[in-house]
Amino acid sequence: LRLAESGGGLVQPGGSLRLSCAATESTLEHHVIGWFRQAPGKERESVSCINDNGGRTDYVDSVKGRFTISRDNAKNRVYLQMNSLKSEDTGTYYCAAAIATLVRTMCNMTWYDTWGQGTQVTVSS
Repeated sequence: LRLAESGGGLVQPGGSLRLSCAATESTLEHHVIGWFRQAPGKERESVSCINDNGGRTDYVDSVKGRFTISRDNAKNRVYLQMNSLKSEDTGTYYCAAAIATLVRTMCNMTWYDTWGQGTQVTVSS
């Protein structure tokens, strides 16, 4: 399984971006997928996660009501719609996959063993 993120860029505060995580060489079907981010000088943190059938999602408090995670297993993709972006959302965003049957806490990085290269999101005026 390989993951590749896209959709990052420079956006003004209050703007929107839609990140995409594309899987190749294998299917996302039996994986929990998470979006994580890392700002300069800070530790990587979880942003949002979605279970293998899309029926359960989780968000860090700072993005609730602004970000929406979704998945399309037929297209082997997971998305992160980010609205009302703030400067503190700036960072490198990574998608990662965890085998669904092994996950105990959905957004805990411990369970994720496949990571993409990341896409940069910069929120600035």
